[in-house]
Amino acid sequence: MQTVRGWPRRVGKFNMSVLGIGVDMVEVERIQHSLDRFGERFMKRVFTEGEIAYCVSMKFPARHFAARFAAKEAVSKAFGTGIGKAMGWRDIDVHKKESGEPFLVLHGGAETLAKERAMKSARISLSHTEHHAVAMIALET
Repeated sequence: MQTVRGWPRRVGKFNMSVLGIGVDMVEVERIQHSLDRFGERFMKRVFTEGEIAYCVSMKFPARHFAARFAAKEAVSKAFGTGIGKAMGWRDIDVHKKESGEPFLVLHGGAETLAKERAMKSARISLSHTEHHAVAMIALET
């Protein structure tokens, strides 16, 4: 097996390789401004109903919206497409396991790209502070 910078890596009997990596950082204030200015219109354009319900239930909703916004940008970067023709904001849905671990559910254009490119899994990490939110995505085949 030939590797480039450690990829593909062998995990048990399986080989995994990176399809794409994406990272994005968002200023929470920017998301708060969009929430204040556009309200529900902004939320429904960018976030799924589940994401909206989760974020508004939190003490500081803008921080959680910002983390999910960053995740959507990071996914689009990992695919190399950006948000637009290939996939829309709501095609990328960030969920949370009971343990707190985030995971992705892809719909529409994002789901189509994942199938076309034989994506097997996605690793996601989210973090936020009072001022910034960051997301890192690794797509694997």
